[in-house]
Amino acid sequence: MSQTATWGKSEAPNPSSGFFRDLIAGLQALPKTVSPKYFYDDAGSALFDEICNLPEYYPTRKESDLLARHGASIAAHIGPDVDIIEFGAGSVIKIRHLFETLDRPRRFTPIDISGAHLHASAAILRADYPGIEIRPIIADFTQPLALPIRDDARRVGFFPGSSIGNFTPAEALAFLTRLTGVLRGGGLLIAVDLIKDPAILHAAYNDSAGVTARFNLNLLARANRELGADFNLDGFAHYAFYHPVLNRIEMHLISRYAQKVHLGDVTIAFSEGESVHTECSYKYSVAGFQALAQAAGFTPAQVWHDGWMSVHWLELPG
Repeated sequence: MSQTATWGKSEAPNPSSGFFRDLIAGLQALPKTVSPKYFYDDAGSALFDEICNLPEYYPTRKESDLLARHGASIAAHIGPDVDIIEFGAGSVIKIRHLFETLDRPRRFTPIDISGAHLHASAAILRADYPGIEIRPIIADFTQPLALPIRDDARRVGFFPGSSIGNFTPAEALAFLTRLTGVLRGGGLLIAVDLIKDPAILHAAYNDSAGVTARFNLNLLARANRELGADFNLDGFAHYAFYHPVLNRIEMHLISRYAQKVHLGDVTIAFSEGESVHTECSYKYSVAGFQALAQAAGFTPAQVWHDGWMSVHWLELPG
């Protein structure tokens, strides 16, 4: 069975965008792949907020519980009068745990690729914490960052959501190594999902309400909206599974039949059953992640965990 997709095509593709270039390159590769950073347009960010409230999706609840239960200990390790930089901030919900316990936090710089979503969330946060300077930055935090030079305040990174799992171990090492320069003698508070029962992991990425499936398929809908692509969303199926050897969840979009999709002047052919790999989510042991952080130049100083999720405080030399 062969079909040509004609779903929601917009009028004007934008071949100059990074999304266009990366999508073309990824779909022309073998196997086909798309970076998970392109999940997070406004629609994708809203869907991810829904995912975080699903009964099967444990990471948000477990991480928030750790941040709340150990707030005083976390604040003691971080120290007073810091500038906080959050990478991939999204709805900036979890930073509230730090604001409630830290001693005189000075500034907060949330960084995210989804501009409208971040600005709306930052406006709410600014109203609730008027004593903290909040300056969002719209940027891809996986790329080199040029942050404003203000003064000599200690910079503390905050990377919640176990998002470090979206990097391969080699990519995670490179990213953490780059942060040692960005944070210049401060430290990093980072959440890391732990290796656990595969059945729990499978349920978290295959929820009964189908929200994760919609989140995955929104990547194709975004290509239609922004790039003039003609993906038929009904022609692709969400598929996620745990790979026990690599300790990672893999998320894919599977072509239901042989079909062709157009992006500008480029035609992409899909065979029946062909996969587009959209995300990995690596799981770590506590010791395994600490070894990775140490290789990047951090000193593992403290970890709080409950067997499901871990929150690490990583220090940098002054």
